[in-house]
Amino acid sequence: MKPLSAATAACLPLSLCLLAAAPALADPPRSSTTDVLTVATFNASLNRDAPGQLLDDLATADNAQASNVAETIQRVNPDIILINEFDYDATAAAVDLFRTNYLEIPHNGSRPVSYPYSWSGSVNTGIPSGFDLDGDGSTSGPSDAWGFGKFPGQYGFVVYSKYPIKDEQVRTFQHFLWKDMPGALLPTNSDGTGWYSDEVLDSFPLSSKTHADLPVDVDGTTIHVLAAHTTPPSFDGAEQRNKKRNFDEIRLWADYVSNRADYLYDDNGVRGGLSADANFVILGDYNSDPLDGDSYPGAIDQLLTNSRVADTAPTSLGGQREAELQGGANLTHRTEPKYDTGDFNDTPRPGNLRIDYVLPNTGTQVEDAGVFWPTREDEAFRLTGLYPFPTSDHRLVWSKLRFPRSFAPSEPSPSASHPETPPPSGEGPRLANSGAHSGLLGLVVAAGVGGALLLARHRA
Repeated sequence: MKPLSAATAACLPLSLCLLAAAPALADPPRSSTTDVLTVATFNASLNRDAPGQLLDDLATADNAQASNVAETIQRVNPDIILINEFDYDATAAAVDLFRTNYLEIPHNGSRPVSYPYSWSGSVNTGIPSGFDLDGDGSTSGPSDAWGFGKFPGQYGFVVYSKYPIKDEQVRTFQHFLWKDMPGALLPTNSDGTGWYSDEVLDSFPLSSKTHADLPVDVDGTTIHVLAAHTTPPSFDGAEQRNKKRNFDEIRLWADYVSNRADYLYDDNGVRGGLSADANFVILGDYNSDPLDGDSYPGAIDQLLTNSRVADTAPTSLGGQREAELQGGANLTHRTEPKYDTGDFNDTPRPGNLRIDYVLPNTGTQVEDAGVFWPTREDEAFRLTGLYPFPTSDHRLVWSKLRFPRSFAPSEPSPSASHPETPPPSGEGPRLANSGAHSGLLGLVVAAGVGGALLLARHRA
């Protein structure tokens, strides 16, 4: 082996000193927000009149309505979607059938969509109460169930996700009693006595289906998907039992995200709500328009004006056009029709309404938002149509969101360094940063390594 040349040997001590003195390099800080996440809610009207009917309809891939629901979802391609009015079965067979026979099959040129994760839970709809809840002298009607329904599980819901759902951390509030909410708007008779007896209230759940908090892991950041479907504020009398229940069902989430939920207990007996820095998105059909319809005053404003909640204000041209074309009650509405999410009876009322919501926590960046409601000239109008609707009387609502990123203890913080991605095969090392540090190191490498390369070429 030949000794190094004098020039090369002379530069090595300086090179080594410079390398020792150079500060450690770090990758650019991680973004303070998550990547764009498309989140959606859709009351798809996949409810049926008898148990097992939805399973039968989804067992093959030729149900026209289910195909329309799937195509609508595929066209939007959300990362997380809540589907309301999807009949619940304890085996979740319908959830799997809809995934494999419809969502993962292309429809009219739309691309299949894959959701490895899903959640569906038991609901109060159709569960007999044993009481005459509506005062008609019978205890066996659908209005006498803890939530309106002809059979247990009717009008349930399912969440599909491209990201893992933390099943062990899911919280549900199916059995929280209405009377246990401080200041609950319990209905009363004209003489001031309670519409419901104490015996009824000892068993009466607030949630007409269930309220579910589903933590979703989005690349290390937890997003709490808060899913529900509140009772319609109608089909009652002067006691306003449904209006008041709807108000308090909405209030549950308002308290849950606002540090006002010490009274609240979940189905495992755990008390309290979300922490002040938690990321969340409230999804669902809340049957409440901010200005029109039959809601108890201020019902949905509990969320829309909440300091912890951001209104993404999704719109559509189709909703605006349909209000103009259909007329009737729509002509006197105060909510701008571009915000409408449901197409309802216009004569005499209620007309089209905004009742389906995607509401993230404040601090979330809203990149875009919309309501899937094509105009009549659009080819996709066949998916929404007119009564009798080919898919649903509701429209899919979506938002593209960037949530504030959270950093777990084991996850690098924005200011910490973390290993650089290894270079592709055949490439040399890449410098993480441009600027003084990388320039200095480049000179050092050029001086030290360059001399060795010259020596190697000379030897060759």
